[in-house]
Amino acid sequence: MPKPRWHFMVLESQRHSLKAVDEWNASSGSYSDFVTHMHKAWHYLLHAEFHRAGDRYHYVDKRGWAIKVDGERKMWALEDCLKHRFPNNSDPIRLNVELFVKLRNKIEHRYEHDLKIITGGKAQALLINYETELTRSFGHRYSLADRLRFPVFLHSLGGGDIAKLRSATATLPRQTRELVAKFEADIDRNLLDDIRYDYRIRLVPIVGPKTNADLAVNFVKLDDLSEAERKVMVEAGRTGAVIIRDRHVDVASKDKMLPNKIVELVRQRVPFEFNLHGHHTALWKRLQVRPPQGADKPHDTDPRYCVYDEAVGVYVYTHAWVDRIVREIGTAEKFRVFFGRKPVVNVSSLPSRIELSEAGDDVRGQPA
Repeated sequence: MPKPRWHFMVLESQRHSLKAVDEWNASSGSYSDFVTHMHKAWHYLLHAEFHRAGDRYHYVDKRGWAIKVDGERKMWALEDCLKHRFPNNSDPIRLNVELFVKLRNKIEHRYEHDLKIITGGKAQALLINYETELTRSFGHRYSLADRLRFPVFLHSLGGGDIAKLRSATATLPRQTRELVAKFEADIDRNLLDDIRYDYRIRLVPIVGPKTNADLAVNFVKLDDLSEAERKVMVEAGRTGAVIIRDRHVDVASKDKMLPNKIVELVRQRVPFEFNLHGHHTALWKRLQVRPPQGADKPHDTDPRYCVYDEAVGVYVYTHAWVDRIVREIGTAEKFRVFFGRKPVVNVSSLPSRIELSEAGDDVRGQPA
């Protein structure tokens, strides 16, 4: 059976994104080429989404007829695609891509190096947002994770290097500096600090015992941490402080739970039925939290959410997994998107008429 057109649009999008990463990581790479290829990657990706959904993504005249150029329908520019996909003009993902749309038209080759330095976090967010959108829309089989590598580098920002960073900003032409400043002038401070707009990281060497599941680089999402852990990490990110943990003796499966307990805790936090086999199993499979029972590598889990207890041969789960489940399917709309069907309201947790009217479509009209 022939592949649908959107499949090839996604492949072309991937090709441009990988080319963009190559340009960024290569010592002789071009920043303007990085921006151009990421522009095309996002453009093809959103067109593929619209095409698969059956949405119109071409310009029309006042009569509603397609505008054509050289006999071909004129498709939406990336700016219009972003407005359709992210209608909220304060969405940090939309703002991030829109900034690079503007930068694409202003880059002067002699200032590429300096511009690359001051927009590094925003470029990282641009790629991470792209990967998230790609897998959210088309599934993990289209992920670029197995083709991206963390670059090996020798440069680190120390006291003298900070001066270089300031110098890079100062040497940019006034028009380019003002472009970024004006773009960000009316954006809320919280949005500017959002990692989906500007992705800044601090690298801390990992010490301690290593397992086979360890990678050279492990990313920790703030959303996956407890409130206390998040507070410590955010403060460390602001001050540059080093976090030192007390050494504790390991306790087997400490603070871990069996699946039935996970189901019980989720039921306490959602207003509809949640069961072990139809829901919990589907979640850990889709989100690739652990391998199936009897796998050759049972320890190949996402340790934030699940670990393999070798002593008894079972998988146990963390409190962060409960939080992740609630984030993924905690409302009726999210449940429908994930499972492809409406949730069944838990009769014991049916809201009052007042609560129902306030909640709107999240609970209204669902089967009992």
